[in-house]
Order: sequence, then C-alpha cells, then structure tokens
Amino acid sequence: MPLTGLRSAACAIAFISILISIPACAQKWVAPSYPQIGSENTVTADPAIGQRPNTRPCTVPIFADLDFANYQPKYFSYTPPSDCPGPWAKVVLNADWSVEAGSQFDRTAEIWIGGTNLYFGTTSEPSKEVARSWHTENDVTEYSPLFSIAQGGRVDLGNGVGRGYESHLHGTAYLQFYPAASHQQPPAVADMVLPMAEDSTGGTATLSGSEQLAKTFSLPTNIERAYLDVYAQSQNDDEWWYECVPNVLALELDACGETAFRESEVSIDGQPAGIAPVYPWIYTGGLDVYLWRPIPGVQTLNFEPYRIDLTPFAAILSNGSQHTVALSVYNAFNYFSATATLVLYLDHGSRQVTGALLKDTLGRPEPQVYDNIQTNGTAYYGPVSVTSNRDFLVSGYVITSHGKVQTEVAQDMSFTNAQTFYVTTDYSVEDQTVKQFTGMASRTTTTSAAGIQVDSQLRMWPLTVKSAFDFNAGEQVTAITQGVSENYVTTLNGRPIYFSTMEVDETASDTLLQNSKGDWIPQNPVTSERFTYIDSTGACWDRTVTAKAGALTGYKDGCPYQKLVLAEPSALSTEYR
Repeated sequence: MPLTGLRSAACAIAFISILISIPACAQKWVAPSYPQIGSENTVTADPAIGQRPNTRPCTVPIFADLDFANYQPKYFSYTPPSDCPGPWAKVVLNADWSVEAGSQFDRTAEIWIGGTNLYFGTTSEPSKEVARSWHTENDVTEYSPLFSIAQGGRVDLGNGVGRGYESHLHGTAYLQFYPAASHQQPPAVADMVLPMAEDSTGGTATLSGSEQLAKTFSLPTNIERAYLDVYAQSQNDDEWWYECVPNVLALELDACGETAFRESEVSIDGQPAGIAPVYPWIYTGGLDVYLWRPIPGVQTLNFEPYRIDLTPFAAILSNGSQHTVALSVYNAFNYFSATATLVLYLDHGSRQVTGALLKDTLGRPEPQVYDNIQTNGTAYYGPVSVTSNRDFLVSGYVITSHGKVQTEVAQDMSFTNAQTFYVTTDYSVEDQTVKQFTGMASRTTTTSAAGIQVDSQLRMWPLTVKSAFDFNAGEQVTAITQGVSENYVTTLNGRPIYFSTMEVDETASDTLLQNSKGDWIPQNPVTSERFTYIDSTGACWDRTVTAKAGALTGYKDGCPYQKLVLAEPSALSTEYR
C-alpha cells in the first residue's frame, strides 16, 4: 500500500504502544574533542564514530600532509593491513584537514579507493588571522571488500591560489581496521562494491539539464540485495538552488532558473528505479561567510549519502545480461557534482537466482508551480512556490538457496519550497524569504522463510532562509535555520527489534554593514547547533555548541534518555505552511 501522512495538514504522531527500556546511556559515543570556549577554530556538534570495538586497530596511512594549491587530483597507493587480514569488526576512515590563515573560498574534497568514493565534503574558509583545522570520520565497514586488495587511490581537493586567494589547504587521511574479537561475529558486509565514478580512479560527474552519470555493469547472477549510495552536490549557479525560480522570472528576480525543486533520479536500463532528495547544504562561504565561523552548516564538512534500495530489481540484475545504471538530477540548472556506488549482497548458496520485478509505479515527478509576482514599476514583489508530492511502490522477488525472498519498497515523498520576494528593478534592494520542507516516509517489507521484516524510515529536512539586502543603505541581514530529522524502526513478525532517532538543528543570524572603504563588517553573528541521537542498543549522543562574533561561546553535553516510546516513522505526518 502507498504510504500516506506526509501530505496531511494535521500534525499527528501515531505511536506504537511499546515502552522500550534501554541502558542509561552506558555506551556513549566517544566525543570527537572537548571544544575550547573562546576558540575561533572550526567546531561542530557532530559525534565521532561511536562504539568502536575493544580490539586494537591496525592503522593504514593513505596520504599524509598533502598540500592542495591547484586543481590536479593527487594519487596514492593502498595496501591492505597485513597484521589485520579481516574480517573486520569495524573499518573507519579518518581525515584531518586544515586551511592556512588568509583568504580562500570553500572547496570540495573527495577521497576514493579503487574508484569508490569514501568521503565527500567541503572545507572551512579561513580568516585573515585565523587558520582552521577539522577532523572527519566515516564508518566504511560495509565496503570491506574494497579493502581486501591492493589498489590505487585518489584525493580531489581543487584549490585555486592567486589573485588575492593565497591560502593553501592540507590533508592527512588513514584507515583504522578493528579485528573481530575471538568470541565476536563480524558484521555483515557487502559482497561487492562497484563504483559509478567518472573513471577507474574516481571523480564526480557534472550534471546539468538532462545529463546523466551512467555506467554499464556485468554483474554476478546470484544477487539477493542491491543498493545505490548517491551523492549530488549543488555547485555553481545551483549552489543556492533553493532560491531558484521559474525561468520566466529569473531575470526580474535576479535568481537562478528551473524552479527551486531538485531531486536525484536513478534508472536501470532506462526504467525508473529510485529517487533521492537533494539536501540543501550551505557551505562556509554561503550567503554570509561570518555565519559559519566557527560552526559550519549541517553536514557541510562531511556529506551523508542517500541510499536507494534497488533490491526489487535483484532478479533482473542477476539475469546474466549487462545492465546500465544511470543517475541524473531533475531540474539541474548549472550544475551538480554527482557520484554513486552500487552495493551488492549475494546468495552464497547458489550461482543463479531467478525471480521477477512485480511492480514499479515510479514515474516522473509533476511539480506544481505557483507565483503571484507583481510590479509597481520600481520593484517586483510577491510569492513563488513549487511543490512535488507523490508516492510509489516497487516490488520484486528472487528464488534463492534459502527460499523465496520478496521485497516491497513503498515511499511517500513530499517537497515544498515557498518564497517571497521584493526586488527593485535596479537590484539595489533584494529581500527574499525561503521556507523549504522535504519529507520522505518509506517502508521496506521483506518476506522470506525467516518471516516478515519491515524497515520503516522517516526523514525530514526543514530549511528557512531570510535575506534582506539594501545596497544603498549598505546593509545585509541574514537569518537561517536548517536541520535533519531521521527515525528508523525495524520489526520482525510484528515485533520491534531495532530503532534509532537522530536530529540536528542549527540556527544562524548576522547583519553586515558596509563601511566607508566598501568592506562588509559583521555586527554580531550568532550561531548554534544541536545534534542528538539515540538507538535501541543504548548508544546516545547529545551536544549543543554556540558561537558569537566568530568564537565559541559554549557547549553542552548530555544524554538524558532512558526510556522512549517508539514512534512508527511512516505514520508521522507534519504540517507545513
């Protein structure tokens, strides 16, 4: 059945009447650091990779103190750890980044091994007197097959130096391999990890208009599950895609075109197979650079990929023919930097699975655009909005060595971007408000000899941007709120066996005034971020960081959760007006 609820105007939460007791946060995530009050260095509320195994890891350096001062990729060689042959309990990619004091734009960084993307993010911008450094961590355990063989790697961090932008960027990265303890069952990992990079060493595709990143694979014939991890980073004119408008209004409103709706779309052999919303990342040079000193925007330094479940297509992918997987970005204007990784789980008990795709109701989006822009001869003003609401179901089955396995993926996607404008015809005054909401409710039902497993997910991405620019008065006022909310519940034969909930909320505001020299001076930028997480294993995290005038003013750690009423994510609806 298609999921409903995200489109409801009523704000309601349907609760499962189950009270789950968990340890009183006995397994806290490890803090990445203890922030220093008064510091101007980059800081986030994000946790480090938590609950690391107790075994001693083997560390494999992949590159050290690289100097990034041009747009040439840098290559390295990867060799598996001889002292930790695997299987591994956990594999963690660690990276330390820095930028010299001075002047520099935010830049995009990527790390690849064997053409597979392991890290994708952007950098902090420096101040004239303040160098900045930060640490990122990624749990790449599921990609373990990638690390079992020696192969080449690549790091991309294009950085232009010259014409007043002289700061170099630096990076060091290493992998940590945690052996499984003697009594420990290693975690399930993918059997195959197949990159969709631009070439064999890595690299993203530039997508505009109808352009695609497509790759043809010769796949094994015993695929039981398949996923695609997707990154789509807005670049160039699309960096502020949430401020875009219909093409006919772009000139008058001094905005980018193709409306403010974007989504990633995936096809298999030309047939629609899945979609991924685009997160409105704001980089450290975005809108007002002072907002992001020292706290960057949500996920700015380390993007989260969006996973698309392609398991209903497993029988088709296993039929012995070549198959083409393609990724595009709907309404891409100019442009998106994109990549993806195909992740496969195989049926080890058979060489050939059979089955069929039963249903695929995923079609093209039909966004609805509304505008009431008016003019009085000196200015254009009024509202512009775009919405996209749809639900779809994709189902299929495979006959495996352990019986029939049927997978049904049902998803309800709701997107709204509402804007108001006041723009003078000479562009000396540009006032704009953006209120965006993306909601994704999905339910994956797997029926097999083991029973019926239901994985329910609810994701919500709110964004509000208020920007008022008056060139004649020499003033710009900016206020931003953004966030991420993710809820997961897994049931087996109707009984909850796992849940997790995560929420990130960030607010930032500032007023810029132009002095007699033409420089824009921040008046008192204020930023705060809170990251909370809890799951049914007892892991939890709660940190708030606050900053004012470019320096950290406070942080607070806490983990007060002991009991939680379990909410059914797919039944959670929200009001957006």
